Amino acid sequence: MPATPHRGHVVVAPDKFKGTLEGAEAAARIAAGIRRAAPGTEVRELPVADGGEGTLAAALAAGFTRVPAKVAGPTGLPVDAALAVRDDTAVVELAQSSGLARLPGGRTAPLAAGSYGVGQLIARAVALGAKRIVLGLGGSACTDGGAGMVQALGAGLRDADGAELAPGGASLRKLEQIDVAPLADALAGVEVVVACDVDNPLLGPRGAAAVYGPQKGADGDDLVVLEEGLTRFADKVAEATGRDVRDAPGAGAAGGVGFAALALLGATMRPGIELLLELLGFDEAVRGARLVVTGEGCLDAQTLHGKAPAGVAAAATRAGVRVAAVAGRLELSESEWREAGFAAAIALTDLAERPGDSLTRAAELAETAGERLAAELLIG
Repeated sequence: MPATPHRGHVVVAPDKFKGTLEGAEAAARIAAGIRRAAPGTEVRELPVADGGEGTLAAALAAGFTRVPAKVAGPTGLPVDAALAVRDDTAVVELAQSSGLARLPGGRTAPLAAGSYGVGQLIARAVALGAKRIVLGLGGSACTDGGAGMVQALGAGLRDADGAELAPGGASLRKLEQIDVAPLADALAGVEVVVACDVDNPLLGPRGAAAVYGPQKGADGDDLVVLEEGLTRFADKVAEATGRDVRDAPGAGAAGGVGFAALALLGATMRPGIELLLELLGFDEAVRGARLVVTGEGCLDAQTLHGKAPAGVAAAATRAGVRVAAVAGRLELSESEWREAGFAAAIALTDLAERPGDSLTRAAELAETAGERLAAELLIG
């Protein structure tokens, strides 16, 4: 006889499992396991992101339309990128154009990498009629303070001879003249909202160069050069605008792109997962749900500080719905993940038969995790 549906649907809302599963695939696999263990249960797949890599994919999975765009990569070579649009809202993911994964051959260019492609994606969104642009920061290859981004939107950044500055953070040390007037026309009537999960300022020991420069290939001397360039850029922007946001939380995000967004694009900044859940319609999806399942590659102490699974757990808890987690690795104690609001947590490493299976067989193990959660929380 046919299976009896379980009351209340299940929402599967994981972030990507970095290096193994994209968010949409993780959601599909976990959902397949739940359906197999609890036939008749309605399972809704809603992959999420926190503003970094995977933000575009999450928007597309939620019904946004993909718009391809060929733009400048971090070293200036063209790359095939995309943005997502729905009605008058566009989602721009920095990593699409200026991410580490876009570096030719994976070779870092800490002094010369720039954010010009991000500005081109924003310009494309405006040309499509977007009135609200959600800019996801994360995974950047550049430390140029967002200079390239604003140049692509029409701002003039020139040296003492009146020549336009070359791409990259190092060239900012030569900045003498800045013309930001074209930005007002380029973004007239457009709201820019930055999705960001870091609170670093632009400069100093917690700034863009010091904290994130080494991840982009910068050594000791490079870090000094980048800090000098970012400092000069901040000084000149303050002179031109009468506002100084170098110390604002998030100004140091994505190599300082957060700074330019705040100072020159008039952007507001929101916690990435909070903004993305709102954009993806999470509250509506979870209404009447019986269970929410989230996850990511590693559930650890960083998860508890604004990353996607913690945001999903908080939102589900506010809605009065139990939430469980699937992770590649689980580095939180049971008391820690329970205190964070999870009713259950399963690691792929605990399901693996051999070391390395959690990476090479991640999709299969994610299905098994879905089955286990269904058996524990839906059936048992």
